[in-house]
Amino acid sequence: MVPDIIAPGLDVLFVGYNPGVASDSQSHHFAGPGNLFWALLVDSQFTPYRLRPENDRDLLLFRLGITNIVDRMTPSSTDLSLQEMSQGAQGLAEKIRQFQPKIVCFLGKDIFRAFMGYKRSMPVSWGYVMADNRDGPGFFVAPNPSRRSTIPYGLRLYYFRSLANIVRYGVHPHIMP
Repeated sequence: MVPDIIAPGLDVLFVGYNPGVASDSQSHHFAGPGNLFWALLVDSQFTPYRLRPENDRDLLLFRLGITNIVDRMTPSSTDLSLQEMSQGAQGLAEKIRQFQPKIVCFLGKDIFRAFMGYKRSMPVSWGYVMADNRDGPGFFVAPNPSRRSTIPYGLRLYYFRSLANIVRYGVHPHIMP
């Protein structure tokens, strides 16, 4: 079991698919060898230094948190059923209501689709998503940090930096106040 890293008033709550084998065995988020999450955080200046999985609770110092849409460990996110992800979306919605992060960052399009109740074929873009409910958190869809993803590091970093700028400056970079 990998515990949530969550507290009231976070700037960003990152949402992953589920714990992988390494994360589950170590009880820390993004513990897989070569997972790019920790590098993306420091390279996008969310954190001033590179954290290690065993220091994942230190994310709270930077007003960042992590949860997963499904708690069950699997070797790959492709092992998750649509039903599991839909059920997990209900629990995720409750966490968001309870802790009220400013932005929820979904680390993968399928996580966002499951949360919103969309079909897997529904087109979803990377980046900031305009929320229907202005009183709730903003939503952001970023590429998954797993090395299994075919998305180049530079493009992943672009989206993490975009999210960091939204947090830093309080506005979406393509929307003028």
